[in-house]
Amino acid sequence: MAPSRQNQAPPYAKDEKVLCFHGDLMYEAKILEVVIKPGQKPEDATYRVHYKGWKATWDDWVSQDRMRKYTEENKQLANQLAAQSKARTQGAKGGKKGGKANGSEMSSARGSEERNAGASSFGGRGPRRGRDYELENEESFHNRPSVKFPVPDILKGRLVDDWENVTKNNQLVPLPHPHPVTKILEAYAADETPKRAAGSSHVDILEETLAGLKEYFDRSLGRILLYRFERLQYAQTLKAWQSDDPEFHGKTASETYGAEHLMRLLVSMPELIAQTNMDQQSVNRLREEFAKLCAWLARHESEYFVSVWESPTQDYVQRAKES
Repeated sequence: MAPSRQNQAPPYAKDEKVLCFHGDLMYEAKILEVVIKPGQKPEDATYRVHYKGWKATWDDWVSQDRMRKYTEENKQLANQLAAQSKARTQGAKGGKKGGKANGSEMSSARGSEERNAGASSFGGRGPRRGRDYELENEESFHNRPSVKFPVPDILKGRLVDDWENVTKNNQLVPLPHPHPVTKILEAYAADETPKRAAGSSHVDILEETLAGLKEYFDRSLGRILLYRFERLQYAQTLKAWQSDDPEFHGKTASETYGAEHLMRLLVSMPELIAQTNMDQQSVNRLREEFAKLCAWLARHESEYFVSVWESPTQDYVQRAKES
């Protein structure tokens, strides 16, 4: 009798050497842990990987669609992707001198903790299965639409402060946030909607974009928007959502976290949208909507970003570092 799917092994194994995607490039990595939740299929397993040559703080949780077998063919492809990326970068430097950093560049500052999410409400492809392990055509891979948009300097500064507070000062954003993502998006919609013709497609696009951003935030927070030091707090928050605590009961990520984590998502969007099959027209619309939202948030940053960060107990600090 053939084994059931539940008893089959996942496509990748613990200690296996693999090539793992980060953006447009692939890096050599080793699988440290394989997790299959109850009721999940083997191909839906998640993997904790360590990137060769990088500190353990860059370890990441990824799904199988981010990995490729460590074969000579895939190694050659990884080298080709790296060479093409270098060529594009050199070309951009030659044509755009003195350009300011954009959203995509800001997202890379968070390293492994902002790598690609899976399917999204913005049109993601979903997990690859079976023979879809093969990489897509290299030319089409690099020709996918880009959704780069400007990030105001004041928000870049907030991102830097955010990184320093969490990774250097061992501080946390207090939860629940006094101005959660849902309230921020509602305030922006209330301010922006009257500027657009009632019943027009521009209003529809605004509503769809904000609804998609909220859904994406709820889905991706625990996967790509947290630094390691924050994961214990997130685990505690998950339990609080199921508790009788009136501050947390029944809430979602977008009703609990605020502008700090929303900005991490926004600067990750260029990389995330690149993993979808969106057409250029849709990408252009998103670029415009994200740019407007960032400009509005920059004008109201003192209202929506926290001014006082939480210093956790020494027990929390120790447990967070050991996890």
